[in-house]
Amino acid sequence: MKPAVIARLSEEDYLESEKVAKAKHEYVAGEVFAMAGASKAHVVIAGNLFVLLRMHLRGKPCRAFISDMKVHAATSTAYYYPDVVVTCSPSDLAADAPAYYVKAPALIVEVLSESTGRIDRREKLLAYQQIDSLEHYLLVDQDTVEVEHYHRTDAGWVRDILSAGDQLALPMLDLTLGVDQIYEDTGLR
Repeated sequence: MKPAVIARLSEEDYLESEKVAKAKHEYVAGEVFAMAGASKAHVVIAGNLFVLLRMHLRGKPCRAFISDMKVHAATSTAYYYPDVVVTCSPSDLAADAPAYYVKAPALIVEVLSESTGRIDRREKLLAYQQIDSLEHYLLVDQDTVEVEHYHRTDAGWVRDILSAGDQLALPMLDLTLGVDQIYEDTGLR
C-alpha cells in the first residue's frame, strides 16, 4: 500500500480560494481546515462583543471586525477566523492594506465551543501570543458565564478568569466591559 500524500496549499492559493469558497476554512502551515457552524449562544456572544467594541471605537483609530475577517499569525504560517478582532494598526487600516485579513491585531476574541475549545486554548493561544501587536486574547465560554482573559504584561502573558458581575478591562482601547454585557440575551447567568 502506498502512503497517503497530503498536498500542501500555498498561502497565496489559500487566500485566493477563500475569496470564492462557500464555507470558511482556516490555514495552518499549508493545511486547510473547514470551519464548523455556530450555536445561537455563540453568535449572540460574538455579536454582543462586536457591537460593544464597534460603538466604543467609532471615530477612533481602531476597527472591530466580526467572524469573516482573518488574522494572519505569520510565525505560525496560519490564517484564523476569530469571532471578533480589533486592530489599531495603520498597516491594517490603510487604503492599500490587505482586504481579507489583518496582521497586527490588538484584541482577539474566540467564543469557545466543544469542537474548537482545545484548539483555541492551545494552538491558537500559542500562535496569537507570537503576534507582537496583540495585547488581549479572550476565550469566552458559550455554555457558562466565564471569560478567560489573557493579557500581555511587561513580565509576559497573564491569565485571569472572569465570571458574572466581573469587569473586563481593555486599557489599550480605554474600555471596561461588564461580563454580564457580553452574555446579554443568552439566558446564561
